[in-house]
Amino acid sequence: MLNLAKAGATSRAEVEFARLRLQGSSEPDVVALAARIAKDRALAAGEGERSALLARAADLYEKLYRTSGGYYPGVNVATLRLLAGERVAAEGVAREVLELCRSEPATPDDAYYLAASEAEAALVLGNEAAARDALKRAAEAGSDLAARATTRRQLRLVCAARGIPDEVLAPLASPAVIHYTGHMISPPGVAGRFPAQQEAQVAAAVGALLDKRGIGFGYGALASGADILFAEALLARGAELHVVLPFAREEFIEISVEPAGAGWRERFESCIARASSVTYATDDRYLGHDWIFAYGSFVAMGLAVLRARFLDAHVRQIAVWDGEETTGSAGTGFDVRTWRDLIGKPDVVSCGTGERHAAPGNGEKPPGGQRELKAMLFGDVKGFSKLTESQIPAFVTHVLGELGAVLAKYGNRVLYRNTWGDGLFVVLSDAVVAAQCALELQSALETIDLEACGLPATLALRLGGHYGPVFETKDPVQGVMNYFGAHVSRTARIEPVTPPGEVFVTEQFAARLALEPGGYACDYVGQVPAAKNYGTMRMYHLRLVAQARAE
Repeated sequence: MLNLAKAGATSRAEVEFARLRLQGSSEPDVVALAARIAKDRALAAGEGERSALLARAADLYEKLYRTSGGYYPGVNVATLRLLAGERVAAEGVAREVLELCRSEPATPDDAYYLAASEAEAALVLGNEAAARDALKRAAEAGSDLAARATTRRQLRLVCAARGIPDEVLAPLASPAVIHYTGHMISPPGVAGRFPAQQEAQVAAAVGALLDKRGIGFGYGALASGADILFAEALLARGAELHVVLPFAREEFIEISVEPAGAGWRERFESCIARASSVTYATDDRYLGHDWIFAYGSFVAMGLAVLRARFLDAHVRQIAVWDGEETTGSAGTGFDVRTWRDLIGKPDVVSCGTGERHAAPGNGEKPPGGQRELKAMLFGDVKGFSKLTESQIPAFVTHVLGELGAVLAKYGNRVLYRNTWGDGLFVVLSDAVVAAQCALELQSALETIDLEACGLPATLALRLGGHYGPVFETKDPVQGVMNYFGAHVSRTARIEPVTPPGEVFVTEQFAARLALEPGGYACDYVGQVPAAKNYGTMRMYHLRLVAQARAE
């Protein structure tokens, strides 16, 4: 249940807590879990019910605090009382917590949390100077950036409630995250958008900008030229390098590394060997499809945004670019345009000669048809296999009927739909539409009075989502447009390992969604073994941003 709560599946954690009949337990760990779930629910609630739910969560933490006398439940009581509008009660508990924190000896294991809780109590009291001092000590004691990010998110709520600028939280700030991109370098003596003779100048400018921006994490590809210069500069500064290749490694080297000439493959291998992670947007072949390069860029950009959100850090793009606007579906111009349109203005390191250059590619249609980037959902209903024959008509009418009604609302944004038994396969135009549709499908099933329909109340929908390149072509069996390819199979392997009542999505889906507004977010669940021995995949839990919470 704690893992469900950490993954953002608050509703499912509540259901499991009730199913195990833990509400009356006085065990400290159980009470702490109940309080955690109640706090998550309260912070996700609308204005009309938020104060009452915050007070309830505070009551649960206070029960634990009065029993254990610990500063951690105590500071949660103070913060939740403040957020619930009970300032007098909040300040009373905050004073008690300050005394606890200042009297308790700090060990290496708890020095960070002791100082952070002292800072939180000081902020509840409106004592900005004391909070700054405690936060400075917390920063000196704790190097766990995830813990610091969690603290910043909770303290930001306190600052807002007390009218204190959240600049006070600066001591706990994480290093910034970048998506890096740029032109491939031309071989010596060959004209191009990034001439070889500018390498040293561009490398120096890249390094200076990384230092100026305080960069600690970089996400991007590893082509010859700008990408490798970024990678080398990040590694030289002790920053984390996260390489995202758009397709299979050897083919990428052949297309995007070796054409620059001698030495670049060795530099590629050196960087990738020292990278903190290597991700393949797809491990399939390029096949001459420019959208596959764009796919890699979407994944790299999205992972940068997701990492920055997790660390509560700034995120930006830095591009080595000649400034020439392009309209193609791949390349530095595409990356800059995408970031500028969706996130904000990038930083640019200038390169090139100012001459006009042809857009990449030869204009010929790749053999076998172009792959397109689509969002896909696979779902099934847990408990369907146990239905009796007499229950099947009710299932079709009420369950499939409700799911069909949801899909009908999306019109031509649903590109394909199919069902077999309780199985569901849907292809949609983009990740935002797919996220909205997936959560609406879940809500639709939850609103059905299953028992009144003669169906088990335990029926629950599992949905898996993925975003990737697929072939769109006429299905010779069904006589309609259908979608084919390895990424369809990947989507099908997610749903069986998704908890009932939830939506799990792949890292590629989460990354693409992170670039778009729309009120949706994805919480990292972990490396999850996919169905049918498909290997492990990094999975995310899809939720509404309205369900956001302090960790």
